[in-house]
Amino acid sequence: MTDSVTGLDEVVLDHGSGAKLSGELISFVVETLGEVYIGEMEDSAMLSLPAGRIAMTTDSFVADPPFFGNGDIGKISVCGTVNDLAVVGARPLYLTLGMILETGLPMARLHQVCTSIRETALEAGVQIVCGDTKVVRKGEVDQIYLNTAGIGVFERAPLRMRDVRPGDRVILSGPIGNHTVHLLSIREGLGFEQRVLSDCAPLNGLMDTLLTTVGEGVVHSVRDVTRGGLAAVLHEYARASGHAVRFEQDRLPIQFETVMAADMLGINAIHAANEGCLCLFVDPAAEQEVLAVLRSHKYGAEATTIGEVTGDADPIVLRRDADGRDSVVEELQGAELPRLC
Repeated sequence: MTDSVTGLDEVVLDHGSGAKLSGELISFVVETLGEVYIGEMEDSAMLSLPAGRIAMTTDSFVADPPFFGNGDIGKISVCGTVNDLAVVGARPLYLTLGMILETGLPMARLHQVCTSIRETALEAGVQIVCGDTKVVRKGEVDQIYLNTAGIGVFERAPLRMRDVRPGDRVILSGPIGNHTVHLLSIREGLGFEQRVLSDCAPLNGLMDTLLTTVGEGVVHSVRDVTRGGLAAVLHEYARASGHAVRFEQDRLPIQFETVMAADMLGINAIHAANEGCLCLFVDPAAEQEVLAVLRSHKYGAEATTIGEVTGDADPIVLRRDADGRDSVVEELQGAELPRLC
């Protein structure tokens, strides 16, 4: 892919000069984003929001590798931001897009990222309202870093951690560990990436279907299981609720090949990053209804109950083995895994 205006096939330092080449780079990006970019090239986006209460989030993306088997950093950036809005009960509407580009990045790669952003934004039903680009010298970033901010509106009551209570069932919307194994397999040359794909997906459609179907008060709180993995999410909820959270090891949805790869790498899937998995805390009386709705959606087809919030006033995470014995899952002090995203 070559910039049709300049004839350049890679990003050069002068693309960040603020002069003619900068304008041509922005035009290249905007043209590729197509209909999902609605900015007017003003210094600020001016938005009309159909609600008095909004949700806002921001995130930075430094995926390693930034391009992988069934996605790239562009797809992750939209999914990560949209999912953060969706899990608090908001409807995502708008995103910003900041890009830091390394000199020498092929224009074909930039086109790939922008195409992924466009396609994922279209699926999620969000629009990009403003953005920024910076170009840095070779070696100052790993090809491309992205930053996004997202705005969503509340059309129903927000979902909060403080509403979790003893007895709540803990449900996962899908398998864990696949994103980590997919990226590490590419990085380390293990050969699992064809059988274990990243789970990266926009989950706002799944959340909207669920909340619309089951009504308010059934789903108490939701988190997307990203960096830090399932264990980090469960520890967060144990602290917030003041109660132990227990999961059953044998009920964790983990793909067989993911188990094999994790064993080979010496990692535990409960600490692995994901990009398309929800952890839901729901009223026990509605557990089966929630599971049925999740399983009716393509991104929740493998939803399963893995545990519960106990009545024990001890903010710990417990793992129950096949023999019914509980053991404490200690919270990691640092990173078990190298940085992925």
